[in-house]
Amino acid sequence: MLFVEDRTLEVVSEYPRAPSQKVWDALTEEERARIVESLPGEVTWNEMPMPEGDWHTGPRTYVWNVLRRYWAQQSRRAYVSSALPIYYPEEPRFAPDLLVVLDAQGHRRRKWVCSAEAHGLDWVMEVHAGGDRKTAAEDKVRRYARLGIPEYFILDGRDCTLECYRLATPDARVYTRLEPRRGRYVSEVLGLEFQSEGGRLQLWTSATPLLSYSERILQLEAELARLRRG
Repeated sequence: MLFVEDRTLEVVSEYPRAPSQKVWDALTEEERARIVESLPGEVTWNEMPMPEGDWHTGPRTYVWNVLRRYWAQQSRRAYVSSALPIYYPEEPRFAPDLLVVLDAQGHRRRKWVCSAEAHGLDWVMEVHAGGDRKTAAEDKVRRYARLGIPEYFILDGRDCTLECYRLATPDARVYTRLEPRRGRYVSEVLGLEFQSEGGRLQLWTSATPLLSYSERILQLEAELARLRRG
């Protein structure tokens, strides 16, 4: 329990939760800061499916690196993170594999409190390779839509297949499943395209493939080697 003046905020039930938006709006800046500080910057193993080794970590890390490199080069700001505790008002916290929030400062965070940031998530991806993590990813189709997250992508890390969902309108709370266009899933939120081909995931901006930092380094090293041979 967290006490604020003569009011009592329930931020701990089974797991910590942020207060309702109505309660948040009635608080002073000092009270809000105390609540944000009190919310843990981690989740427990009981709150999330177990990782699945390389089939989970590899694809998640790859997409995280590609998105961070891409947004670092854009004039528009975006916050890209992975496995970050997320607090929507009165909702059980969760930590998606990958997330993007547009027009947000890119500084490091231990958690994302939607009321404090004045913004929810814009794009989420969950990565699975079967088992409990696959079930959890599928269950979140309903939850993420209810929370108003505009796009939700699910990546099977074993064969790099995709399931992609979007809210048809900002007020919709049920996802529409996307169909690929010429073999690519289009993220209107990110302005990017996702393609799975030959067991490999590739992200595109228009006709240009996006590279991770490590792929770009390898590309530069190859170009340097050609110049030396030249």
